[in-house]
Amino acid sequence: MKSLKFGLLTATALFVTPAMAAAPSDVLSNYGDIAQASYADSLATAKTLKAAIDKFLDEPTEANLEDARSAWIEARNPYQQTEAYRFGNAIVDDWEGKVNAWPLDEGLIDYVDASYGEDSEENPFYAANLIANPSLKAGGETIDASNITASLLADQLQEAGEVEANVVTGYHAVEFMLWGQDLNGTDAGAGSRPATDFDPANCTGGNCERRVQYLRAVTDLLISDLEEMAAAWAPGGAAREELAAKGENGGLATILTGMGSLSYGELAGERIKLGLLLHDPEEEHDCFADNTHMSHLNDVIGIRNVYFGSYSSPLGNDVSGASLADILAAKDPALADEMKAKLDATLAAFEVMKARAEGGEAYDQMIGEGNDEGNAVVQAAVDALVDQTASIERVVKVLGLDEVAFEGSDSLDNPGAVFE
Repeated sequence: MKSLKFGLLTATALFVTPAMAAAPSDVLSNYGDIAQASYADSLATAKTLKAAIDKFLDEPTEANLEDARSAWIEARNPYQQTEAYRFGNAIVDDWEGKVNAWPLDEGLIDYVDASYGEDSEENPFYAANLIANPSLKAGGETIDASNITASLLADQLQEAGEVEANVVTGYHAVEFMLWGQDLNGTDAGAGSRPATDFDPANCTGGNCERRVQYLRAVTDLLISDLEEMAAAWAPGGAAREELAAKGENGGLATILTGMGSLSYGELAGERIKLGLLLHDPEEEHDCFADNTHMSHLNDVIGIRNVYFGSYSSPLGNDVSGASLADILAAKDPALADEMKAKLDATLAAFEVMKARAEGGEAYDQMIGEGNDEGNAVVQAAVDALVDQTASIERVVKVLGLDEVAFEGSDSLDNPGAVFE
């Protein structure tokens, strides 16, 4: 992957003059407050999701399944807005794989369609089917899975065999359980798992008791993992301390690293352009639920949150304060105007994508081969992200920050490699 580096630190780069609207220390404090509120909301909505799942598992009706699915979609909104904290904050990036690892080889977890296949050269656990097998044997390894516990999932099966696609924890594992595989390709439709997959009295799919056990365990684990990060961003928490230890310049560099890396390499490249190049519905972030348009939009909103220093909470825990935008407006008003215009243009491009999805064409249909109009909508979103990243690069230089590196992506930097 290509890393982009900009600028060298100068001792006077962030000298605060009377004209400066915000001190860096205030900006970093507010940045931490936004993280605290965002992760607290992620935790609260995950607990609401757990309540809906518990109700469904106690009474496995189609109506209760739909309620659990709706709760999952609501829970995604605040969490996805935290992703601007990943890159630059090592404590977040090291943790993120517990809750949002993607893509996943769902055959490790449960039954799959015959088209999925039975094995993979890259992954000995590709079709191990935890729910059907109380003992898993793969790659010369035997794992006792007679009881599906949080420890089994987190300590033994997550990234089993050192394969990143072996994902059994987090939002996407819960998503797969609630929706099942999306077998529609680039045609209309999401996953359609029946409620009876969780009904031991009227069981479909086999092993309903173990499926219930797994869904309870993975949901409880999601909550405990979110509790960890919510605590890390509380006053005196580990993430706050890690940020403070970097100093003011290091802290501002962290904000820009998160903005640029999510904007360019992660979102524009790995999550969007790759799937568009391949016209592949498997390269869809919330692929079981067809919620990808919202996942991407919330990433864009999250970038804006940390730049403008403002968070609109779905639970009323709004935060607003000193921002990087304030610092830039005092130092280089023209660039501040440019940055705002680029961020607004990106938001508008993703709102178009959202409107198209809500109008009946899901994201996986938009990236489908031969859908020129849908492809153009997605490409416009990529172009806007790349364009705004160029302005973020200029912000890094104007502020004189040291060794800021943005994540790259072969999908953007070397598209030919995608097809090799």
